[in-house]
Amino acid sequence: MATTQTSKSAAVRARHNHPVIDSDGHMIEFEPGFLEYLEKVGGRAIVDLYLSPERNTGGWGKLFDWYRLSPTERREQHATRSPWWALPTKNTLDRATVVLPKLLHERMDDIGLDFTVLYPSLGLGFPHIEHPELRQATCRAFNWYCADYFRDYADRMTPAACIPMHTPQEAIAELEHVVKDLGLKAIIMAGHVQRPLPVAERKDFDAVRHAFWIDNFCIDSAYDYDLVWAKCVELQVPPTFHSPGMGWGSRATSNYMYNHTGHFSAAGDVVCKALFMGGVTRRFPTLKFGFLEGGVAWAADLYAGMIARWKKRNGQAMDNYNPANLNSEMWLDLHRRYGNPLVQNNLGDLRQTLGSLAGSKEDAATLDDWARCGIEKAEDIKNLFVPNFYFGCEADDPLNATAFNSKANPFGARLGAIFSSDIGHWDVPDMTEVLEEAYELVEHGIITETDFRDFVFTNPVKMWGMNPNFFKGTVVEKDVAKLLAQTPH
Repeated sequence: MATTQTSKSAAVRARHNHPVIDSDGHMIEFEPGFLEYLEKVGGRAIVDLYLSPERNTGGWGKLFDWYRLSPTERREQHATRSPWWALPTKNTLDRATVVLPKLLHERMDDIGLDFTVLYPSLGLGFPHIEHPELRQATCRAFNWYCADYFRDYADRMTPAACIPMHTPQEAIAELEHVVKDLGLKAIIMAGHVQRPLPVAERKDFDAVRHAFWIDNFCIDSAYDYDLVWAKCVELQVPPTFHSPGMGWGSRATSNYMYNHTGHFSAAGDVVCKALFMGGVTRRFPTLKFGFLEGGVAWAADLYAGMIARWKKRNGQAMDNYNPANLNSEMWLDLHRRYGNPLVQNNLGDLRQTLGSLAGSKEDAATLDDWARCGIEKAEDIKNLFVPNFYFGCEADDPLNATAFNSKANPFGARLGAIFSSDIGHWDVPDMTEVLEEAYELVEHGIITETDFRDFVFTNPVKMWGMNPNFFKGTVVEKDVAKLLAQTPH
């Protein structure tokens, strides 16, 4: 399909001598075709279950309660307004492009992309389906569908396979299948699991779907997910997460944009913080993790915030807060000499308030919240955070520059921002403008050409390059090999 003129994004790409790798484009699944694969996996009964309202019970599916509830029921249940009109339609060419890989392949140059990793749309919710059989069947069918549907276009695109995470065993089984049997090399894992509160299960079955806790896989988890991380190392696949935070806490209103703003970063924060504080990057130093579509500003805040907190509340510093260190005689004397009449009239009760003011006795073995990380000095946080974590940033986010602000980021850190086009979703009404939007930060003098190169090329290669063969057979293979040859090990 010939174009009559070069797009602005194609012009940006033409001015650079390095490829542009998109780490988060989106396919729109051809659902009739997907259903054929689902029937092959689970039979007609599982297809009927998928098409029934039961598909949307719990987890991500609970967001779609909106459409089956009356206005009164929405208010009574404080239902969350789900995503609606979430796909561009006015530009019919773009809408078809993300459904048809042959068309996308033909248009890649005009979009300004050399290579793209395509994430699901419908499939984003599959790893979060509560029904175990349906969850595993939809993930299995989706991955099989993707392997076949995109196989002929592997030189310029690759799909991300869905990995359910309700148990380590189901995650490992699907990881083995997608890598060894299907030959897929990118994955999207559920970034958390909403598990029912046991007290709700005991008291009121209907309340379970509204009373849940967030399993982050690392701290207070229901299972030991080190088995999963070890399998990712073995199979050389970087875990990436693209899960929702809508429906939690304050993001449960009747306003979609209110619910949407910040929800990907909130969900990313859950698992990123847990991976770090749970010591996963200490135990698995070669693992690269990707957190998609939340930008990088939240990560800069998390990185700096953990350093600040460690300095004040590391294992040794906790002695500053030990109630046993309070001089009770001085405490009483100061209140006696400097207290106003309200204080003077209650001095008799002062000693017994020491416990409530200073805190209770704690188990010495649990005083160090950072023990799993093995941090000995603040700089260790940089070494356990920056090389392992990568953050998907949409083109129109001006805070992408935060990643490269080594003057502001502690210890001169440059965070792993990776270009994420989000083509296929409402964020991108015209996909030929995305790369040009990302380059505006250079044109406005906010980031440098070197920063831009890291954003669209170097950082994606570092993350996906956890698999040394990830770019083998692609149009960027030679450029990647050249970059890796120049990169110190």
